[in-house]
Amino acid sequence: MTLLLFILVAYQVFMLLYFVALNSGYTFVTLYAYRHIKNVAETAPDLDQLLTLTAMSNLRPISIVVPAFNEELNICNTIIAATRITYPEYEILVVNDGSTDTTMAKLIERFDLVEIDRPAKTVIPTALVHKVYVSRSFPELWVIDKKNGGKADALNVGLSYSRFPLFCALDADSLLEPDALLRMGQQFLLNKELVAAGGAVRVLNGCEVENSAVVKVRAPSNILAIIQIAEYLRGFLAGRIAWGEYNSLLIISGAFGVFRKDLLLAIDGYRKTVGEDMDLVLRLHRHCIDEEIKYKVSFASDPVCWTQVPSDLMTLLRQRNRWQRGLVDSLWHSRAMLFNPRYGRVGTIGLPCYLVFELLGPIIEFLGYFTFLILWYFHLLNPIFVTLFLMTSILWGMWLNAAAVLLDNHTICKYDKVRDVYKVALLGSLDYLGYRQLLSVERFIGTFQVWHGHWGEMKRKPIEQGEDIARIS
Repeated sequence: MTLLLFILVAYQVFMLLYFVALNSGYTFVTLYAYRHIKNVAETAPDLDQLLTLTAMSNLRPISIVVPAFNEELNICNTIIAATRITYPEYEILVVNDGSTDTTMAKLIERFDLVEIDRPAKTVIPTALVHKVYVSRSFPELWVIDKKNGGKADALNVGLSYSRFPLFCALDADSLLEPDALLRMGQQFLLNKELVAAGGAVRVLNGCEVENSAVVKVRAPSNILAIIQIAEYLRGFLAGRIAWGEYNSLLIISGAFGVFRKDLLLAIDGYRKTVGEDMDLVLRLHRHCIDEEIKYKVSFASDPVCWTQVPSDLMTLLRQRNRWQRGLVDSLWHSRAMLFNPRYGRVGTIGLPCYLVFELLGPIIEFLGYFTFLILWYFHLLNPIFVTLFLMTSILWGMWLNAAAVLLDNHTICKYDKVRDVYKVALLGSLDYLGYRQLLSVERFIGTFQVWHGHWGEMKRKPIEQGEDIARIS
């Protein structure tokens, strides 16, 4: 009994130190990201300057590939937004991955599609392609109808049919800002070593959408969506800026990312996994280092893509379960890089941090909360320890969420109403009061379901609804 008590107390001390390390890291990346975003906001060219740069330079053409499976509610909005981008030369390839709803019928009707022959450089085996269509209304729009094979397979079909040197992966229920690809293309123009870049993925829930464009940035009424805004800003936006600056960025969101097509083909495209976005970036790192290619994987905060987040609990839990499974599978597939100095910062800093704080984090937290309850039940909790634990694990985390929202609004994302800023900052800080603990349990479960590859059915609501919409990316 004495030994068990010692282990329980020792583990709580370990938990305390874990949260100190975790929130110290979040504090560093939040402040670092604030300085970076502020500099970008002050120095980034406006649209007129970008257009002048476009006229004076040779931006590489880009292929936008949109994999779609049962996206009848939002696919047309996504494509309309994509056709309005400002870019010298581009094409849009929608890959219909064997949808069983009216996705294909809506595309044919809305964009006046006609069947056509288009050859493909098939270097990656994929599921059978049935037909290829081109739009008579938008000649840059192509639709590829294929047998169902999964998201990675659909993206690989897009790779085979794409014509241009830059490859943009875009989710089928996201809205691109008109200047997003122009700003992304500028990154590839100015940095010849850039092989992959992720753009800022902003939460669309609550915003006012008219004619497939965000016209007003508003806070949603759904508290789950509000908390995810703060979560995205603290963990996804700020964290990826810091990792990108140290060339240790391990994930580019599947919702919006741009890659050099030749390198995607060199690593045989997307691997079939529930975490194809992270897996792809890890394999790009490995390939470039193994082949001694000078490269850079970065994150750009000014190109913006708007995307929906889950607004109901079950959809959210399925999403995080899947993210955790994808993380485990990706790290396992690239385990040879872990702690390997040959792979530089990626192997010695990036991957170990993801292993400890992302993969093992839910397990550490789940066991910590469990032992905390045991000590409480037996009246063995020390008041001083409880105070320190609450300050480091909850109050510090709540402050970080609120700070991320306020700092972001101060630099880039301007809400139309001041009350929306404080609403997101205040309610978003509730992340650590039940929300995080619940997700830790689901991610704990997902860690041990890594070989369960099913993505599950996800709820969708029309983008034009603009309020409390739910998606999974």
